[in-house]
Amino acid sequence: MAKPNDFDIPRLYYFISKNIFTGSRKDLNFRIVPEEDELRVTIWHGFICSELTEPEASAVFPLSNEGHEEMLRWLAVQYEAKPAEQTEQTEVQA
Repeated sequence: MAKPNDFDIPRLYYFISKNIFTGSRKDLNFRIVPEEDELRVTIWHGFICSELTEPEASAVFPLSNEGHEEMLRWLAVQYEAKPAEQTEQTEVQA
């Protein structure tokens, strides 16, 4: 099971400074954008850049230490959940 600290994501100050961050863990990709007092996180699976794919899910968290920790927990949960398309392919191949 993925843990929140499994993601190599900058600390809160990086986002307070209005920096955008993109990253991935295996085939889960994410983009974190600071907006006013929030962190907007978007995820998608696969090897296509964010500009060329449809986001699968997004969430908004407070731009605070608690929000940063909540975001990391949310990403860990998203990482553990397989996208429906991938689940269907696995069932067909089994």
